[in-house]
Amino acid sequence: MTCQRTTGTLSERDVGMAWRLRNGHLQAELKLPDQEVIMAVHTLRELFTDQLRDVYDAEHRLTRALPKMAKAATSDELRMAFEEHLRQTEEHVTRLEQVLESMDEPAKRKPCKAIVGLLEEGEELMNEGDENVRDAALIAAAQKVEHYEMATYGCLRTWADLLGEDEASRILQTTLNEEGAADHKLSEIAESLNIEAMENDGDEVMENGADESEKVPVKRSNGGRSASKSRSR
Repeated sequence: MTCQRTTGTLSERDVGMAWRLRNGHLQAELKLPDQEVIMAVHTLRELFTDQLRDVYDAEHRLTRALPKMAKAATSDELRMAFEEHLRQTEEHVTRLEQVLESMDEPAKRKPCKAIVGLLEEGEELMNEGDENVRDAALIAAAQKVEHYEMATYGCLRTWADLLGEDEASRILQTTLNEEGAADHKLSEIAESLNIEAMENDGDEVMENGADESEKVPVKRSNGGRSASKSRSR
């Protein structure tokens, strides 16, 4: 894998990415403010390594995000689910290091833009005012992350099989199974929390109905004459 060297220090926010097919080869282009760095991915093994580093970064970010989500949750069951998945996520980080080490590759992180966006959206949902609605929103945000990770680990496991990386395939399949179980657990919790969130809509309808019933219709004076007299004339 080749990468053009550049000078200067850049933050992750300064870097963008685009994938292009050039001369039959898939290339990841890192877009910088005033220059371009092209990292060519010529083989499946290079793509495999590249995406391992991508999800390695994602898992690191999740170890910081999950404690915040657990703190924001008002349901004890949801909070414990986030805390349990945090422990699993820390193990996922270790497993990815094992996979990269087995391939004689350094455990480097590549900024995962997808997870950055998902976590930013999740952080916004933590500010939902009503507790029940906030829990429902947190589950939705967490499941978006789970589905992204399941898709990623599914691809990585398949590529490991094709490349003959049997140990990596086994490790990745273990993580994939845990991500699927975590998603299923969140769906189970959502069955009750979504109903509780929906009850808020019912309360709002009742309150609005009460407001409507208290309104007194206003009769038009029609210039001091009744409507019937006005029509008779």
